[in-house]
Amino acid sequence: MPTVLKIDGFRFFFFSDEHNPVHIHVEKGDGYMRVELETLKVTNKQKFTKNDEKKIMSIIKEHHEKLIGAWNEYFNQ
Repeated sequence: MPTVLKIDGFRFFFFSDEHNPVHIHVEKGDGYMRVELETLKVTNKQKFTKNDEKKIMSIIKEHHEKLIGAWNEYFNQ
């Protein structure tokens, strides 16, 4: 499960057997979130506060190209 970023205790990663749409998983402690990278739609969220969610989305927007690039490189797209 490749980790793409670690920022402020959040780990941004994907699994090695992923599927489209392009998305990223985020975890910190007991919190978990899944975000589709093309639409920035949150498709799963557990135990993160609204502040955590805002911080995560800010990080995703700031590193959007890197996250998509890592997906494309790993899955040869």
